[in-house]
Amino acid sequence: MPRKRAIVKREILPDPKFGDVMVAKFINTLMTGGKKSTAERIMYGAMDIINEKSKDTPLETFKLAIDNILPMVEVKSRRVGGSTYQIPIEIRGERRMALSMRWLKKFASARPGNSMRNKLAAEILDAAAGRGASIKKKEETHKMAEANKAFSHYRF
Repeated sequence: MPRKRAIVKREILPDPKFGDVMVAKFINTLMTGGKKSTAERIMYGAMDIINEKSKDTPLETFKLAIDNILPMVEVKSRRVGGSTYQIPIEIRGERRMALSMRWLKKFASARPGNSMRNKLAAEILDAAAGRGASIKKKEETHKMAEANKAFSHYRF
């Protein structure tokens, strides 16, 4: 952290097709090696597949999936008196969004299948329905925080 001044957050422009900032952020998360056009192709292809399979609009389905994945608490390691405790901590809004997008990308790419478009579309549809690996990760994180609630007085 800088001592003199606060870090200025960059403003992310909305994506060209849907005009939504959340989609633009997810495209940036999806991007590897600076290949934004490839990430856009994957995302928009997945949105087309969602449009065919779902009765809602693809943007609503995507937002519902992200909202279902958003974690409320996480555990952080804290060393107290020679032993390490997992301390549950509430998550800021920006980090919640970043974690949910990261989990969606990770578990979509881990799915069996032939193309990333199909895998991403399937993971988004599953997350919107309340199932899938990314929802399981959120529940696992919440269970871990619940189990370690006794150590919350070590919060820093």
